[in-house]
Amino acid sequence: MSALAELVRAELATPVDPRVAAMAAAIAAGYPGSARAVLFYGSCLRESELDGLMLDFYLIVSDYSDAYPKRWMALANRLIPPNVFPFQHKGLIAKYAVLSEADFDRLNGPETRNVSVWARFAQPSRLVWAVDDTARDRAVAAVSRAAPSLLAAAGQRDGDGPLDWWRRAFSLTYSVELRAERTSRAQSVVDADAARYEYFSAPAIAAIPAGARSGGWARRRLEGKLLSVARLAKASLTYAGGIDYLAWKINRHAGTRIEIKPWQRRWPLVAALTLVPRLIRGGAIR
Repeated sequence: MSALAELVRAELATPVDPRVAAMAAAIAAGYPGSARAVLFYGSCLRESELDGLMLDFYLIVSDYSDAYPKRWMALANRLIPPNVFPFQHKGLIAKYAVLSEADFDRLNGPETRNVSVWARFAQPSRLVWAVDDTARDRAVAAVSRAAPSLLAAAGQRDGDGPLDWWRRAFSLTYSVELRAERTSRAQSVVDADAARYEYFSAPAIAAIPAGARSGGWARRRLEGKLLSVARLAKASLTYAGGIDYLAWKINRHAGTRIEIKPWQRRWPLVAALTLVPRLIRGGAIR
């Protein structure tokens, strides 16, 4: 096992709040026979008080066809991964994204221009449930690809220290997706746990694949914004209450006071597609 994979395995195994582990097990229980692993990630990982927050999980499944009784849901997940669903368990709320083991591995690697998975899993995460040791090993291997993919895509600049490289890399990924967070958010991701990123730097840099290319960010931004809109449109069909979640997240991160009207709940796709351009013009998302 590489030095980076050893670090990733240890980090993924760090204990979490028992309520988080219980919620992960409950998510997996909804996918009997197909659930392989559940990972916990995001800002709630750093919080000691979880009430009132929305926890973030990734559910890794064996195959989309095994995960869903409806073929169109499996097709939607395959064409525009991931599918995202709301979840509640014993007073806590969450959302979870569904990826197959194959897609989770691919989307953590440099072979994709899509930043959404490797940008998230280059950050700390926890493997809070796994069906067996094989599933655990595959999750570790996939997550171990994320940090080298992130750093390789950003490329190193002369004079960059390791933390400068991480900060710039995350800043680039934040520019690709539609985001409600403030522009300083990418830097705060690193500064909130600088020692961790220092510790991961040398192994992650050593694991960058030979011949990996940086750049291509103009194309990534165009594709990323379009993909964000496509996911938003898909979520209006797969995510119950998705329009309310969108408003909640924007209000939380951008300081706005969006209120969803009854017609917007009846027609969430129309509401989302009309709301997003207005928010971009106003600077609430970028």
